[in-house]
Amino acid sequence: MASQDVLGQTTRLASSSAALQVLFRVVTFGLNAFTLRYLSRELLGVVNVRLTLLYSTVVFLAREAFRRACLSGSTKRNWTKTINLLWLTVPLGVFWSVFLGLVWLHLLEVPDPSVVPHYQAGVVAFGLSAIIELLGEPFWVLAQAHLFVRLKVVAESLSVVSKCILTVILVVLYPQWGLYIFSLAQLLYVSVLVMCYVIYFVMFLGSPEAAKKSFPVARMKALLPNLVEDETFVNWKEARLTWSFFKQSFLKQILTEGERYVMTFLNVLNFGDQGIYDIVNNLGSLVARFIFLPIEESFYVFFAKVLERGKNVKVQRQGDVAMAANVLELLLKLVLLIGLTITVFGYAYSQLALDIYGGSMLSSGTGPDLLRCYSLYVLFLAINGVTECFTFALMCKEEVDRYNFVMLALSFMFLCTSYFLTHWYSSIGFILANCFNMGIRIAHSIHYIYNYFKESTYRPLTGLLPSPFLVLVYIISGVITGFSEVFFCCDKGWMARLVHITVGALCFAATIITMFCTETKMIHFVRSQ
Repeated sequence: MASQDVLGQTTRLASSSAALQVLFRVVTFGLNAFTLRYLSRELLGVVNVRLTLLYSTVVFLAREAFRRACLSGSTKRNWTKTINLLWLTVPLGVFWSVFLGLVWLHLLEVPDPSVVPHYQAGVVAFGLSAIIELLGEPFWVLAQAHLFVRLKVVAESLSVVSKCILTVILVVLYPQWGLYIFSLAQLLYVSVLVMCYVIYFVMFLGSPEAAKKSFPVARMKALLPNLVEDETFVNWKEARLTWSFFKQSFLKQILTEGERYVMTFLNVLNFGDQGIYDIVNNLGSLVARFIFLPIEESFYVFFAKVLERGKNVKVQRQGDVAMAANVLELLLKLVLLIGLTITVFGYAYSQLALDIYGGSMLSSGTGPDLLRCYSLYVLFLAINGVTECFTFALMCKEEVDRYNFVMLALSFMFLCTSYFLTHWYSSIGFILANCFNMGIRIAHSIHYIYNYFKESTYRPLTGLLPSPFLVLVYIISGVITGFSEVFFCCDKGWMARLVHITVGALCFAATIITMFCTETKMIHFVRSQ
């Protein structure tokens, strides 16, 4: 497949994934706003922090390394061996689910049954849901490798909508069921997700469309584990790369979900405060996750396909190097400007957003300061997503192994800084610790990118340098909206709030117009792709 075709399909995948993330987040936040009026914040804290952490940990440890290894390189490979390797995620998931389930049941603090009923059933259900989702892993990787855009959008949309509909019905009719509600909804979510992939491939394999695309798998039986005579069960090069990524993914999970591990294992916040933190955390990550995560996932595939892993820039095809450098530069500029916009305007509008979303329960206390700090953290997330996406797509096995030691040190530093900063600054300490660790990861990735391109004429890191005039507009907008919040928000009535919103809208419009005038190359990239 030509590099330009890969770029076009990758950007469509990123756009569709971004739209899908919008749906996820909007539905999730609407669901949270709805359930806040029916259920206790302690119950939400257990579901959104404790049980979701169990599910995400099992899934991440069981499949993340396999995904990264099996999506590297060309689609022209021995897919039988790759599929065999991917099926190993299921027994690995069973092991992690049983092991962590026992930890969650017997070593962690058990919530008060009168406040959070049916905790044990919730642990079993969320662990089981992780195993069910792993049954669809070979289908997901095959679809992602061949850039099946619509399949992912339809499957995940149907599953999240089904989950939310069931949750709302059960919350209204049977609020006393407690964790049974979220357990059944979670099991429905993963079941619908896996069935969508299975049904699609049942219909697709053997069809004229599959023959036209020269799809490497001809029948459903080939998507099950298969032994081939006189050949190894798996591709050992992929297996070794998977092991390297596994060691890294274990550490990355600690960094990604570190605050939840600290909350879960060290009990620095009660379940009610955990619920508030999680709601604010989700609200803060609304734009970040529905834009940055799809970009990272999709362009990891792009860079891995266009450039060869572990090879010097001089021996790569120079046309592909030029395209990759240009795309990296423009992606960095895009996410940097999105992150700056969220940071600048998020500071002055955090309290208003929380007041509208959850009332005084969220807008009073530490809620607004939490969201303001998260607005700054979004900027770190923006840059780290793209820089790490490129770095992980190009690292050879030895570099991945060396980076594992960096991740080990970062994990230890993160846990220490989280613990101490939380004692000093309460839940805000989690976000400050995340900023600190994300900054170190960004520095490492920038160092790798600089060394990779230093022997070429390309300098993609210039994407991190916005126009000075645009920076000035950001500063002026931040000052104006900050004064507007002091004078008009948020206890002076709805007319004052409307004035505050109008001021922000005018400053935002001025920023966007300046962006269109000063960052023409990036705007053209966004429009064309």
